[in-house]
Amino acid sequence: MDDQTQIELEAAAFRRLQKHLMEDRPDAQNIDMMNLAGFCRNCLSRWYQEAANERGIPMTKDEGRAAFYGMPFDEWKAKHQTDASPEAKEAFKTSHS
Repeated sequence: MDDQTQIELEAAAFRRLQKHLMEDRPDAQNIDMMNLAGFCRNCLSRWYQEAANERGIPMTKDEGRAAFYGMPFDEWKAKHQTDASPEAKEAFKTSHS
């Protein structure tokens, strides 16, 4: 496989993951994703921002989140994020200390 095809396939897989998390599973809470998988939507948005910055494209944390979430993060939180349970908070604290 040539490099360009690999890049295109990786980009398609990323877009499918993004769509799945944003449209198909907005109910999956970030803290639960962090506890189970060690990453969440915020991590993906940060990686997006970091990739832009590495290529000389200025992008703030908020701009990276808006690019990934498709809206300002505060709007996403208001629409989809619920308060984390005490158990989820404790699991996060234990696994990410």
